[in-house]
Amino acid sequence: MIRLVFALVPAVWVIAIAIIAVQNATPVSFRLLNLQSIEMPFGVLLAFCAAAGMLLAALVLLVLGGNPLRTRQKQRPEP
Repeated sequence: MIRLVFALVPAVWVIAIAIIAVQNATPVSFRLLNLQSIEMPFGVLLAFCAAAGMLLAALVLLVLGGNPLRTRQKQRPEP
């Protein structure tokens, strides 16, 4: 059941990004500190940010000890 939830979360994000990308096709530019990106559609920028967030979360989980599901399964008492 937990694996289904973990599979549905990225699927919902992809659907949301697709809907927002279709509705907002105007070009925007991203500004961070003193740097500014090229102009691109808002949906493309949102997709890059979502992908970067997912990769960063995966790297944090990898560095901090891996799979949280595996640690929960070890803590359960066996019947």
